[in-house]
Amino acid sequence: MTRPKYKIENVVASVTLNQAIDLNAIAGAVFKAEYNPDQFPGLVYRLDRPKTATLIFSSGKMVCTGGKSEKDVYRTVRKIIQELKAHKIVIVGEPKIQIQNIVASANLGAEINLEKAAYLLENAMYEPEQFPGLIYRMEDEGVVLLLFSSGKMVITGAKKEEDVKRAVNKIYEKLKELGVLYVREKE
Repeated sequence: MTRPKYKIENVVASVTLNQAIDLNAIAGAVFKAEYNPDQFPGLVYRLDRPKTATLIFSSGKMVCTGGKSEKDVYRTVRKIIQELKAHKIVIVGEPKIQIQNIVASANLGAEINLEKAAYLLENAMYEPEQFPGLIYRMEDEGVVLLLFSSGKMVITGAKKEEDVKRAVNKIYEKLKELGVLYVREKE
């Protein structure tokens, strides 16, 4: 069996600037900003590198999404603050950044017998008529895994990239131990 592989798909973080922000001033000065207060109270600030979208609210709170790593989030926030300052928008103090959720995909490199896994795993929910995947709450890691019979899975709820790696390796070992992983013979 091959070792499981995973890939970070999205990192969502909240950012606090601890000051009020004039969204109209940003919208008027920064061409990358999308602001339509009649539709949504936040300003959308998109970056190409890293490819992220950040919602900025007048309260000084921000939500950054789309990053492929924790590093992307920090880079995004730093870049936005530099651009705001370059457009004479005053930002005092350091932003407080908190990772809220990391979503990743993984491939265990083997198929999973979901019926048997659902029976043997605690905190597992499997209703194939409703959803084709097994939902497994990994309490000790604080993540939720969506496991599919193909051996592919989605990990959500992680706060650090290391949590993803640990959860993927843990579920792989646990499924192997339970005897619910199998490699399909090549035809």
